[in-house]
Formats: sequence, C-alpha cells, structure tokens
Amino acid sequence: MLKNNPQAERKMEGKSKKETGKSGGRFLFFAFCLFTFSFAAACRYDMQDQPRYKALKKSDFFKDGKAMRELPEGTVPRGFLREDKAFYTGKTEAGQNATTAPNPAATPATDASGNTLVTDFSGLIEEFPVPVSKELIDRGEQRYKVFCIVCHGPVGNGDGMIVRRGFSKPPTYNDDRLRNAPVGHFYDVITNGQGKMNSYASQVPPADRWAIVAYIRTLQISQNPNGANMPMTPMNRTNTNAPTPTMNNANPAAATETHGGAR
Repeated sequence: MLKNNPQAERKMEGKSKKETGKSGGRFLFFAFCLFTFSFAAACRYDMQDQPRYKALKKSDFFKDGKAMRELPEGTVPRGFLREDKAFYTGKTEAGQNATTAPNPAATPATDASGNTLVTDFSGLIEEFPVPVSKELIDRGEQRYKVFCIVCHGPVGNGDGMIVRRGFSKPPTYNDDRLRNAPVGHFYDVITNGQGKMNSYASQVPPADRWAIVAYIRTLQISQNPNGANMPMTPMNRTNTNAPTPTMNNANPAAATETHGGAR
C-alpha cells in the first residue's frame, strides 16, 4: 500500500504554482507587446500622410495667405546666378535692359494662321554664346524631335503631325525672314513662347535651348542652297563656363531657367 507523503505533495504543489506563474507572466508579456505594437502602428505617419501644404494652396499661417513662399529679396539660389546674360537670355545688354520694344513703330504682323511675325530683331544676339560642335547639333536634333517636330515638322517647314491634324501651322524656318533672324530670336521664343507657342523654359534647360537653335540653323542651311552664308560660329568671347548639353533625358534643376528676360 502507498502511504501519503506530505513532503512530496508539498513539492508537487509548489512546482504546479511555479508553472502557473510562468504561464501567466508569458501571457501578460505577450499582451503588453501586442498592445504596444498595435498602438504604435495606429499612431504612425507615412510620408504621404504627414501634415503639409499643397502647392498653390491657401495658408492661414502667413500674412499674405500663401502657402508657397517667395525667395527673400536679394537672395540667389545656388546655381542660379546667371552671370552670362547672353547665354541665359539670348539678348544683348541693350536688349536685357529694355523695358519696352526698341522700335514701337515695328509692330509685329500676323499671318493667315494667326502667327505673330516678328520683323524687329533688335536687342538679340547674332552669334552663339557656346561653341557649335557636332555634339551640340546632335543633342539639338534629339531635343528637337522630342519638343519641336510635332509642330514645326522634320525640316522646319511647319508641317508637323499635329498641323496635319488641324492645328494652326507655325511659320516656316525656311523663309528669308527667319533665315535672317539672329540666333537670339529662336532662343528667346523657346524661353518665353510667342503667339500660339507656349514657353518651353520649364522643359528645356538653357544649354539644350542653344542646342536646338544650332539644329534649327542646320535645318535652314540644309534647305537653302546659299545657307552656307548663315553664321554658325560662336561669339568671340566663347562661354567656356556655360553648361554643356548631355545626351540623357535628365533636366537638372540648376540648369532650368524660367525667366528669359523682359520681352
């Protein structure tokens, strides 16, 4: 017969209580971790959900009510000094300082398609402010086919695909008026737009604008038997510090210019 052993029974009871205590502790620890994780996940902000102002929205914080802030007066962002005014505006010093048309009597005419036909090119530079090389022209051809060919056509006759589908025909590059126009005129139109053409300053950085102008001159020469007389040489003070067009699709913010000077 088995006899009751009080000492053994006490040991079994103690062991059972310890196991019960451990199980309860594990449960409390797991519950605490689950609560902490759930609370943290519920309170976090993703980047797309963080408090912020949207562009052009109203702000009650600033006195002028604008959420987008202007640069403090007299400050210049890094990379936007624009010391070479001819390179960044396509204009002579007189053209840069002009606040009105140099010749008010030379009012631009309008053709049957509603295009503005500028005949007064005063205040615009005659020669390229960058060296004209094969690489520059190749870059200009690439950018021309991206931004210009849809309206101006493969050789600049104003017969691009959207013109064939009903859009107003732009002026041809291959008439005497634009063959004799200074290179600064084409740069200025790309920068500021003209007539039905919008500004491309936000899409095309200054170096690429000059590349496109070089390619336009190349098209004019190719379509004109006497085209060799048109200047393709750079200015005597060739700008060696000007940004060089690259054969990638990136448009660095530092190269983008949204102001081409007063028109």
